[in-house]
Amino acid sequence: MALADAVKRLRPDATVIALGTARGLENELVPTRGYALELIPPVPLPRKPTTELLRLPLKVRDAVKRTREVLDRVGADVVVGFGGYVSLPAYLAARGRVPIVVHEANQSPGLANRVGARFASRVAVAVPGTPLPNAEVVGIPLRRSITSLDRAALRAEARKHFGLDPDAPTLLVFGGSQGARSINTAVSGAAKDFADAGVGVLHAHGPKNTLVVQEFPGRPPYVPVPYLERMDLAYAAADLVLCRSGAMTAAEVSAVGLPAVFVPLPHGNGEQAVNARPAVDAGAALLIDDADLTAAKVAELVIPLVTDPDRIAKMSAAQVGLGHREADEVLARIVLEAAK
Repeated sequence: MALADAVKRLRPDATVIALGTARGLENELVPTRGYALELIPPVPLPRKPTTELLRLPLKVRDAVKRTREVLDRVGADVVVGFGGYVSLPAYLAARGRVPIVVHEANQSPGLANRVGARFASRVAVAVPGTPLPNAEVVGIPLRRSITSLDRAALRAEARKHFGLDPDAPTLLVFGGSQGARSINTAVSGAAKDFADAGVGVLHAHGPKNTLVVQEFPGRPPYVPVPYLERMDLAYAAADLVLCRSGAMTAAEVSAVGLPAVFVPLPHGNGEQAVNARPAVDAGAALLIDDADLTAAKVAELVIPLVTDPDRIAKMSAAQVGLGHREADEVLARIVLEAAK
């Protein structure tokens, strides 16, 4: 969506159509942003040999056929893929017919982008060292509400919005759109430690989870919320964030210059730990393994950090240096050039 917005800014006459599946979040997100959505059958890509793998060729063939019908009907001039269920059939449908641009957010590319990059016109990646041919490092396209964020200017408004102490050191906590149980348990378990240290907490625990935290009158509040609709205000309210290190999260945190304590998701192929590494190496973030995340560990590491303004300032400066605030328009120009 950030790329779509950037394309429309650069070429208001452009038509942007999203390709998705009937069960994806795109059914809610794409129409509300004003873009058309075309649906194709999903093609889950098994990580391991299973009976589902035997059915994959037929599923791919059906999805490719449906995608070609969409490309012909809308008169597509370029196809852009970010990997995942939809991208593989899109790449195969466009091959030899429509120019392809691939964007890879993680340093370890998935199967779809490994295939698509072989015959793409341009290949864009978020971080250096991504093993795809002719890769151009552009960063991750982000919402303008994030890349243009002035945290200091919005701080007072943001803390009032969430009911936080206007002056206390403040920790932001979230574990992705659905929350993370290990993070919820460890951080809420340190609530008294935060209160005793004069630290406020804004904690998004996920809409399917509940979080009950004891109140400590006269201390900065610990504010649990199911979901953060205004991430810009959440980032502005915080001095430090404790969160997962998905590619998008790591990019947003860098773009806004927010020091971080990353707790990589312990599943998958380890890409979240890889995502966190540049910020950790630059001194902009700390890393805790999910298995080591306890209330005592949170209190031991986070409280001395969030209450040290000099260290926070140095980490913030290091974080900003890692960001790619113009990635949306850089990628949009690549896409428009490919469309010619």
